[in-house]
Amino acid sequence: MENNFISNHFEDCHASCQDECDEYFMDMAIKEAQKGEGFAHPNPLVGAVIVKEGKILAKGYHRKYGDLHAERDALKNAAEANADVTGATIYVTLEPCCHTGKQPPCTQAIIQSGISRVVTGSKDPNPLVNGKGIEELKKAGIQVRENVLKDKCDALNEIFFYYLQTKKPYVILKYACTADGKTALDSGKQEWISSQKSRENVHRTRANVMAVMVGVNTVLADNPKLTVRINDGKKHFQPLRIVADSHLRIPLDAELVTSAKEIPVILCCVKELNAEEEKKKAILLDKGIQIIQTSQNEHGRINLEELMVILGQKGIDSILVESGGTLTANFLFPPCAQKIQCYLCPKIFGQSRYTPVSGLGAKDIGDTVKLSRPSVTFFEDDLLLEYKVLAAKTQASSGEL
Repeated sequence: MENNFISNHFEDCHASCQDECDEYFMDMAIKEAQKGEGFAHPNPLVGAVIVKEGKILAKGYHRKYGDLHAERDALKNAAEANADVTGATIYVTLEPCCHTGKQPPCTQAIIQSGISRVVTGSKDPNPLVNGKGIEELKKAGIQVRENVLKDKCDALNEIFFYYLQTKKPYVILKYACTADGKTALDSGKQEWISSQKSRENVHRTRANVMAVMVGVNTVLADNPKLTVRINDGKKHFQPLRIVADSHLRIPLDAELVTSAKEIPVILCCVKELNAEEEKKKAILLDKGIQIIQTSQNEHGRINLEELMVILGQKGIDSILVESGGTLTANFLFPPCAQKIQCYLCPKIFGQSRYTPVSGLGAKDIGDTVKLSRPSVTFFEDDLLLEYKVLAAKTQASSGEL
């Protein structure tokens, strides 16, 4: 059915409608790329579609780290379908690679296949590629069109691009609050501020990052599992769990501790531990917990900037922070986060000390954390406001971690 529709509408695709054709098939390649969400880390999400005379011959995507790249996956699928790709066009969401990593160069596979035209979305910022893949294809006589649906293709890989350029994880701060900016009643009770659909979306976000992080106060209050629980019959990635716990206050019977040998857990603490804390550290290590120690910040807590460097060196490209106001503040003053997800819920709590960002903040209007204009999505009656963190000049926040 799909090919019949495409053939009827696009088989006479020429200069007058080439842009429309290219955008149509690139959008299809984007949907292919999205199938790799959660499993491709720290590699990019990439999708590919091979088209000849208005008909789709094959699709492919990067399924998981170390597996075939999207172009080679699509070519493999075409070969298995006995499809002749000679003279075809391949639509790829990211510039084809031209170097050998876990996989051989995709440019080489495209050239050898007989494909005559390549349409790309994003340029690969990797210095090993970064335009070189395009040039190699052109030198082989292949027609190349770049930047088709570029913004959409770039959005697929904001995590990959940031990690590639900084070697630090892309950090998303998530919280739910009422319309008057409260995260709990003044008594501390906070259960189910947001809707069921909002909570489902949080689990989907968890499945698309490499790690989920909370502060020890959240563990003490909620005893969370921090697992992905989506009942759609599909296999979902289970992220690494991280706890900011400067002095190892986590209970030994906490869900995160008892499940650490099934789904990895990292505890982040300071280097300067007392004798009792050193004993507890040994017990936690024996239970399968990984421990990262950083220097102390000015408030005697873990140094988040140092931690981000260490986690980046471990290949962790993305973190969803789901915590109280203290840890959120420490990620913002000074900024160590790149995005904020605010689930704004149609409720009013009135007087309450619980807010999304606590601790010390900006001392002057000119020093506030700058955010982008938000994107807006509805989940039932909740609003998800997604902001990019742009800039800040503030000093570090204090608080218990």
